[in-house]
Amino acid sequence: MNNSLKNKYDSIIFDLDGTLWDSTATVALAWQAAISKVEYIKEEMTQERVRSITGMTYDAIFDKLFPELNAEQRKEVQALCAVSELEILYTKGGELYPQLEDTLKYLAANYKLYIVSNCQNGYIELFLDLNQLHGHFLGHQCFGTKGNPKADNIKDVVNDHQLKAPVYVGDTMGDYSAAKQAGVPFIFANYGFGVVPDGMVATISNFAELKELV
Repeated sequence: MNNSLKNKYDSIIFDLDGTLWDSTATVALAWQAAISKVEYIKEEMTQERVRSITGMTYDAIFDKLFPELNAEQRKEVQALCAVSELEILYTKGGELYPQLEDTLKYLAANYKLYIVSNCQNGYIELFLDLNQLHGHFLGHQCFGTKGNPKADNIKDVVNDHQLKAPVYVGDTMGDYSAAKQAGVPFIFANYGFGVVPDGMVATISNFAELKELV
């Protein structure tokens, strides 16, 4: 492991889905339950379909999944899915990546930790509540709060918390692009849902590698 990033940063901002946990199986169940309530969708919601849109903003997800729907139908489906998602996730949860809590505890002793995600409002709070992880993070921001793109939300966290040398950890090209636009270095989590060919300051193959890297 390359230790060149030791003592280089004062804070770490994390993406959520594909970086801290994988909730796609549960989300697929939740969205299937939601779309079964309307008559104009007959297709099945699978985990693969959910994985294919992970990392997109919550509005863009439904534009991509249901391009054939009119605006009113899409808005209805999105609202149904949003409610069902939080309800079912509170019951079934998602899959934390191996050694997540131990690694976060280690990192929190040396760095300020935050989360920035393109999820709906309430989703990060659910993740923290469900897994009792509030104590490791000093703040978070998401698309659902203001409807802003991830790059702006990263900038908000940096500015609001007066971070001097942050780094962003994510698993998709969208994460990399957002970090770059925000002027924040990027660590690629290649165990997640996306592919980032270059531009990162480092790549990790499992979450626990952060203990040796930074």
